[in-house]
Amino acid sequence: MLKYNRRYKTISKEVQINEEIRDKEVRLIDADGTMVGIVSSKEAQSIADEKKLDLVKISPNANPPVCKILDYGKYKYEMQKREKEARKKQKTTEVKEVRLSPYIEAHDLSVKANNASKFLKAGDKVKVSIRFRGREKDYTQNGFEVMNRMLEILGDACNVEKKPSVEGRNMIMIIAPKN
Repeated sequence: MLKYNRRYKTISKEVQINEEIRDKEVRLIDADGTMVGIVSSKEAQSIADEKKLDLVKISPNANPPVCKILDYGKYKYEMQKREKEARKKQKTTEVKEVRLSPYIEAHDLSVKANNASKFLKAGDKVKVSIRFRGREKDYTQNGFEVMNRMLEILGDACNVEKKPSVEGRNMIMIIAPKN
């Protein structure tokens, strides 16, 4: 008689299978989805061995824990597919940065604003920053003026998420796309 090969010995901490299940009693669900009832874990394991399938603890927090007889490889594959689908539907927003100078010229500012609007249209947030060097730190009002001109150029394409504020040697403003 061939002995059933246990392919899956160590599994992630989330799911226990086969000999890893140490509970005295479990609520058993058969491979076709029918409820077998509450049986000892040894008996559940022997039933799974007869069918040459794995015993998987589905709901460990239930009292008694719920175990199901199924092919663990197929189960793991389906779980990975579900996670992949969930990740596809998620939209990740990145924060792009546009650096300015307190004494930036009008054309340079319009180019930077154009780049920022591209980022906003792509659905990303934009961090607008100005670094003050040396004595420029004494003239932060120039930075506020540059930030306001940037907002005027962008117009209604954005929402100001964080108003311009000075943090150390930098002035930072965060804008998000309009919904």
